[in-house]
Amino acid sequence: MVETLSGRARGLFAPLGPTYDRYARLLSFGQDPRWRQFLVSRLPVGPEDTVLDVATGTAAVALELVRQTGCSVVGVDQSPEMLDEARRRLLLAAETKRVRLVEASAQELPFEDGSFDGLTGAYLLRYLDDLPTGLAELARVLRPGATAALLDFGVPPAPLPRAAWNLYVAAGLPLLGRAISPGWHEVGRFLGGSIRDFDARWPLPKLLSAFREAGFDDVAARRLSLGGCTVVWGRRR
Repeated sequence: MVETLSGRARGLFAPLGPTYDRYARLLSFGQDPRWRQFLVSRLPVGPEDTVLDVATGTAAVALELVRQTGCSVVGVDQSPEMLDEARRRLLLAAETKRVRLVEASAQELPFEDGSFDGLTGAYLLRYLDDLPTGLAELARVLRPGATAALLDFGVPPAPLPRAAWNLYVAAGLPLLGRAISPGWHEVGRFLGGSIRDFDARWPLPKLLSAFREAGFDDVAARRLSLGGCTVVWGRRR
């Protein structure tokens, strides 16, 4: 059986829930929280709105949404192990009552058309087995006029940052991952090729076109940290 991208992601990250936030911050040189904050800032939502956070993981984006906007959040993830960690985290957070967690695949969301006032997704795009179909599914559950914002790792476009990035993902990430645990070593070995492959298949202009074809208008993107992260957002047509 051929392993799917989403299946590969689940296998890699499922055991890492308890340490995920700590080491995501470390391995991104402290940038991961800033990227998530910028992601949330793209959504024009408030206390009366409900946002779907896809690939919610440990609920870091869900909690940031509540803190920044006061909205309610439905967090979806395919990994029961990650959702268990999200529940533990929510027990310690004042925002617990505004976040509901659901186990489901991003590619088959168990919600009716037009159910949500906004949508976020962190590190989801690379793991959509069929990106155009996956984006259309995200658009389906949004009401017309609602905004979706997604972030993922990127390859820096400028020569010097790209050279530094290549060195880091080839040697630094696997070495740091090995120092943390066998699971993080596997993630460190996997990420560079995964990010590079996605960038080659879906360069930014093509990715923006895919958003438009999936049903989004006013599509925009921002590269952060010299291109190490890309945030894309658009309004449901």
